[in-house]
Amino acid sequence: MSSTQTTEAQRTSARVHVQKFGTFLSNMVMPNIGAFIAWGLITAIFIKSGWLNSGGSGGLAANSWVAQIGGWGDFDGKGIVGPMITYLLPILIGYTGGKIIYDVRGGVVGAIATMGVIAGTSIPMFMGAMVMGPLGGWSIKKLDALWDGKIRPGFEMLVNNFSAGIWGMVLAVFGFFAMGPLIITPFANAAGSVVGWLVDRGLLPLTSLFIEPAKVLFLNNAINHGVLTPLGTNQSLAEGQSILFLLEANPGAGLGLLLAYMVFGKGMAKASAPGAALIHFVGGIHEIYFPYVLAKPKLIIAMIAGGMTQIFVNVLFHSGLRAPAAPGSILAVYAQTPAASLIGVTLSWILGAAATFFVAAFILKTDKSEDEGDLSRATADMEAMKGKKSIASATLASGAGGTAVLTKPIRSIVFACDAGMGSSAMGASILRRKIQAAGFGDVTVVNKAIANLTDDVDLVVSHQDLTPRARQRTGSAVHVSVDNFMGSPAYDEIVEMLGRTNAPGAAAAVVDAAVVEDAPADTAELLTTRCITLSGTARTRDEAITEAGQLLVAAGAVDAAYVASMHDREKSVSTHMGSRLAIPHGTNEAKASIRRSAISFVRYPEGIEWNGKPTTFVIGIAGVGDEHLSLLQRIAHVFLDKSKVAALEAATTPEQVQAILAAG
Repeated sequence: MSSTQTTEAQRTSARVHVQKFGTFLSNMVMPNIGAFIAWGLITAIFIKSGWLNSGGSGGLAANSWVAQIGGWGDFDGKGIVGPMITYLLPILIGYTGGKIIYDVRGGVVGAIATMGVIAGTSIPMFMGAMVMGPLGGWSIKKLDALWDGKIRPGFEMLVNNFSAGIWGMVLAVFGFFAMGPLIITPFANAAGSVVGWLVDRGLLPLTSLFIEPAKVLFLNNAINHGVLTPLGTNQSLAEGQSILFLLEANPGAGLGLLLAYMVFGKGMAKASAPGAALIHFVGGIHEIYFPYVLAKPKLIIAMIAGGMTQIFVNVLFHSGLRAPAAPGSILAVYAQTPAASLIGVTLSWILGAAATFFVAAFILKTDKSEDEGDLSRATADMEAMKGKKSIASATLASGAGGTAVLTKPIRSIVFACDAGMGSSAMGASILRRKIQAAGFGDVTVVNKAIANLTDDVDLVVSHQDLTPRARQRTGSAVHVSVDNFMGSPAYDEIVEMLGRTNAPGAAAAVVDAAVVEDAPADTAELLTTRCITLSGTARTRDEAITEAGQLLVAAGAVDAAYVASMHDREKSVSTHMGSRLAIPHGTNEAKASIRRSAISFVRYPEGIEWNGKPTTFVIGIAGVGDEHLSLLQRIAHVFLDKSKVAALEAATTPEQVQAILAAG
């Protein structure tokens, strides 16, 4: 490999690591944005200078119910505003950070640890929560691994509860005495001083030199929610508003770029710009304009000019927002704008858009190259940098009038997994039902092993860990990644995509005979009563895989080697489906160990943890051909119905389980 290639690979690796870290930070804040908005609205309405007090001049009594909620007057410090920002918001962030690492158990320990830094400091501990939450989740996960499989039956709950409580106490004390006052508080004060120094010297607009290029490289959420939101919330608590909420979220500059494309752009870019402008400015999805910059990198100059202008205007007018504007829609911006900042905020996005428009117009007007098709390549480059398919940006190849459509309708969808016998079959069944219910009967949905994929399909759905492999075999297809086969929101996004790409009232239903949902399945033959266990003895994921596999061995359906391949399969990609269901099965290479298709069913009334996820039902799968797929489809539909899951939980005989799964 040449030195140039090595350097490029290193840059790509560094960018990916930075993106992952930034995404991790933002993922702790973004699920809780609703709580930040609620706090912002309560602040805007009920504080002494709030809307119900006519900006502080209305003279509401200091003992009124408004003062009681706002925590002023006779109720100084006893309202809702202070406790929310001091306790609720940091604890939510800490819980979310721990949950990302180690599900609910990690979230609980992360919240306990966060309480320590909250109590040990005098400022809102958002940064402390972003440290202690993940630390709590990671550390309790490592502790659990020390005695995994070594606890005597019957003592699991006792050990789990006391270990979480004791370790949470240790972390809380550590946060109280060390992490909060000695590390986080000095860092937060230093960061606040840097921001204050920039504001006092009028240098805050220079942050656009970093923010605008970083946004296009998909660090927008990391910057906004990982850095600016915590700092801005602290500033808002002290001053009633913060300009930091507008550094990244202001939609003015992006609007100016898209307006310039509408007037001076060419081909596909010009035609798609009106629709993109609406999505960006009103919908708040800023990533929609990133491909327009990547198509002509010189336009980053225009974005920086607009960003600097809008920040300068806000500095000049001392304007800001009370709470984060998420998403970055103009509607969300105005919802968080104090009355005193309305003029400044309005002028900031107008003048920011104007600055970007004029610079971008000059660049586009003097650029002699044709850009027809460049936008599509830029979108692909953008998705490669982002590391996943962007459904919003996938609509950029548009027709006249700004209506967003893909270059061709989606007619064939493949749900791909490693072996093609388990998770893909159930996922395909769920997705197929949603697509047919939406009226797209001409779209076929089949499941395949990744090894059997061919590059003649329109869209491929796969587990997020398998998407890179699937993309290698189907480079021309749209790829969608999922991490929860039973209830992924990506399924609904795919249906929405079909609404944009496929002509209404298309062809009549085209049904692949190999995947007919109502294909007969002899449940009693595939799932015999001796392969059903209503009280599993396993206590760990690996023990559960072995237990389900041994039932298949005992039934004569597979050789003993197949059980080992089930463990190999789990090491590559988790077979947890969501809805407290796991379906372990062997690898594609292990099909030689299968004598006949069969399914085993094991219920764990007290539940087990499967990669940190609660699991009650484990269904082992061995499939020779396709005869087991119709039963898997019925199983998928059963686990989407809470009443049928409850029936499985209440079943007292194997025959009852057979009947429930056969009915689907």
